[in-house]
Amino acid sequence: MEVQIILLMVLLPLLMVRAKVPAMIVFGDSSVDAGNNNYIATVARSNFQPYGRDFEGGKPTGRFSNGRITTDFLSQAFGIKPYVPPYLDPNHNISHFATGVTFASAATGYDNATSDVLSVIPLWKQLEYYKGFQKKLRVYLGESRANETFAKALHIVSVGTNDFLENYFAIPGRASEYTPIEYQNFLVGIAEKFIHKLYGLGARKISLGGLPPMGCLPLERTTNFVGGNDCVPRYNSIALEFNQKLSKLTTTLNKDLPQIRLVFSNPYDIFLQIIQKPAHYGFQVASMSCCATGMFEMGYSCSRGSSFSCIDASRYVFWDSFHPTEKTNGIIAKYLVKNSLAQFLH
Repeated sequence: MEVQIILLMVLLPLLMVRAKVPAMIVFGDSSVDAGNNNYIATVARSNFQPYGRDFEGGKPTGRFSNGRITTDFLSQAFGIKPYVPPYLDPNHNISHFATGVTFASAATGYDNATSDVLSVIPLWKQLEYYKGFQKKLRVYLGESRANETFAKALHIVSVGTNDFLENYFAIPGRASEYTPIEYQNFLVGIAEKFIHKLYGLGARKISLGGLPPMGCLPLERTTNFVGGNDCVPRYNSIALEFNQKLSKLTTTLNKDLPQIRLVFSNPYDIFLQIIQKPAHYGFQVASMSCCATGMFEMGYSCSRGSSFSCIDASRYVFWDSFHPTEKTNGIIAKYLVKNSLAQFLH
């Protein structure tokens, strides 16, 4: 009897958390793509070694990391499950997706022109997948329980970096149409419409993610010859400006949309702290990545240099030239729970 009471005391907090947030629904780019791009015709993939070498079973999953990504850690922190599966994976079904699913696609952005660059899933298509998921869940759980799940689930949106680094500053087109400030406003307008559409589909708990210090990514530092391979101040400034606009948007929408609980989840400060003071977080290398030369490889180029990848990824802030290691993802997730998502635990 005493054992049962003790067990109940241990499990009750987790059960209460899960009751508050029964599922995690994810939209975005490679920061939260668990493998959807494996099932579409694009070069923006990571379903090969050395990606996933520190994941359960040592298998590449399509996550752009050596192991878990931020949403995996968040799902675990909320007592839901240790991994958030990709919607297009045929090995999963509605019973798996009922407690969490990601529609995210690496290399996508708010701007449809960004998703066109590498032929990945645009944000509007991710929303269409969500509608299809909702129909399946209503059949699986019944109308009432499904609608309750949509209202109580935590919807995570993590996107935007590719709009600037893969699109605006990389190829002709948007830069000739918009100034950097105008392009930010254009993207914020898309973000606003996306939140409205999520709200219209029953979502009430939403996390809108900000941009990281994108000027400090190894890829950007490698090409910063004039700055001596330091972070690129211009890109970091744009990330800060854009994040400020997203923060203001969350304030506005919380006033405009009844019963919505929208939070701005900002990874910028903690990410920059890790990069500037890596030893404080147990890292040794912050300017280069684990994969190959650590300067510019990601995706298939990371695979070609796999034999040169670092031995211990936990010493590195970055896994490839664009994406954090599992360890970094875990630190960022813990920070986001504490500073923006904790309200959903109560």
